[in-house]
Amino acid sequence: MTQDVLGYVLGGSLQEGLTVRLQVPPHRVHEGAFVVMDAPGWRFFGIVTDVALRTTHPRYVENETPDLAPALTHMLRQSTLYTTATVLPVRMMEIGPDPEQDPEGYQRFLQEVDAGLREVRPMPVKTVPPHFSPVRLADQGDVDEIFGRPTEKATFVIGYTREQGHAVRIRLREFIKRSAGVFGATGTGKSFLTRLLLAGIMHHDVASVLVFDMHNEYAYDLPDPDRKVRVDGLKSHFHSRIQVVGLGPGTLIQNRPPDYHLQIPSSEIQPADIELLIHALNLPETASLVLHALYREYGDGWFEHFRSLEIGATEEVEENGKTKTVPAENSVEAWAKRAGIHPESARAIHRRLRLLFDRDYIAPDPPHNTLQQIIQDLQQGRHVILSFGKYEADLDYLLVTNLITRKVREAWVEMTERHRSQKDQAEPRPLVVVIEEAHKLLSREMAVQTIFSTIAREMRKYYVTLLIVDQRPSQIYDEVMSQLGTRISGWLGDEEDIRAVLAGLANRDALRNMLAHLEPREEALVMGWGVPLPIVVRTRRYDETFWRELQGARASMRGKPEDLNRALFG
Repeated sequence: MTQDVLGYVLGGSLQEGLTVRLQVPPHRVHEGAFVVMDAPGWRFFGIVTDVALRTTHPRYVENETPDLAPALTHMLRQSTLYTTATVLPVRMMEIGPDPEQDPEGYQRFLQEVDAGLREVRPMPVKTVPPHFSPVRLADQGDVDEIFGRPTEKATFVIGYTREQGHAVRIRLREFIKRSAGVFGATGTGKSFLTRLLLAGIMHHDVASVLVFDMHNEYAYDLPDPDRKVRVDGLKSHFHSRIQVVGLGPGTLIQNRPPDYHLQIPSSEIQPADIELLIHALNLPETASLVLHALYREYGDGWFEHFRSLEIGATEEVEENGKTKTVPAENSVEAWAKRAGIHPESARAIHRRLRLLFDRDYIAPDPPHNTLQQIIQDLQQGRHVILSFGKYEADLDYLLVTNLITRKVREAWVEMTERHRSQKDQAEPRPLVVVIEEAHKLLSREMAVQTIFSTIAREMRKYYVTLLIVDQRPSQIYDEVMSQLGTRISGWLGDEEDIRAVLAGLANRDALRNMLAHLEPREEALVMGWGVPLPIVVRTRRYDETFWRELQGARASMRGKPEDLNRALFG
């Protein structure tokens, strides 16, 4: 044990952290390291948040280039010059008396545990270890104690500790209970990290997954330009458990046909869906007035009726023996006059909506109700990846994601209410909705209009949560960010983005430094609901090794350092 000791606790507090005097060179201890402090009867788990050089007398470091003999320098480092680490205690666990010093007391402790009189589990820290408690790096057993053991159901290795390469797991059943976010600057590997998480959720079958794949990169194999290899799509490993849906008839995804195509019945489009598109369509301020007037007159058929109208159509009528030209019955102007709407406003809305009128994924009477098919697939335990194909404009993404998610929400609310009111009704299957470019749907202006803010706030009661993926978390509405249970973030270069990711979390200052000092690739800070304490991990590679491990070849990479290095870095 002695050789593993990094240092000893000298002081500190719960709020400001513990001061540890190191007995090893500074390079042995990194910011974000997961450490353990053993005290009589208890074990404390913490995170290193700072490392500092200290001296007992300033005169030895005042000179910029001290000319000291090596032997004297060594002596000074043993006594006068030293290093401290600040450790944030996060969890504590009762371990009972020392079995060597008090074997009888330890046996009584074990008997009480076996009898259920004592609950031995990590709990939120409520006190501090005493002075001179030894501090060491956590071993794999300590990591498993906090983050989950390999034998636990639905635990998933998300990465490895930076110092020793110990596997760090997420308990997926806890992870999906609340909405979560994956963040990072462009090029930090957000999409690969998201695929890792989705593969874990699908493999352990803890929820159905609905992915809005804006850039067509989750379903089928893709080249990785950085590593010059092809990366497996999720469909390649989960086969029929994943239904790939293409938006619009005839859509190909990576030159491959999807399992089926989505056409949305125009009767499903509500005025509120169009109001989301005010900026995307450059609609005038009178848009809401016109849209609701159409809905009042035509109901669910308003979209088709408005599409059938013509701008400027006229007809001649006889009036008092004279021929007079008036707006035709099928004209926009005639409808506007009848509805009490200014004709120019109606014409402007009609012109803007032509972008949607021409979309072939909207049809008055599609041959198949694929919108309902998506909901049925999710209810039956399959996963759906909706690829947008050629429709990569914000206009299509905003309309389709909000409309489908609204229908999904209605179905899950109905199932939950039946389950609660009827004993013979099964519990709804949990659902995770994945949205990329989340700031487009969850900005301050958009969040109050889309269904996604409602899901983030209250839908976990109905078994639906979000997994949002974004490179600019500062542009996401702060009320939505506050509802995220687990946050996984790669490197962020913008101070506002860092502040947004940490909003609402305890010990933000310590976490901020850890987040700011991440490597630009293959490192992430995992924090929040899904993990008992925040930790920096070197994320797994999304490669053949990952798939072999996921399929049971081996739960984690251990053994020789070169084996571990291959698993982490390829």
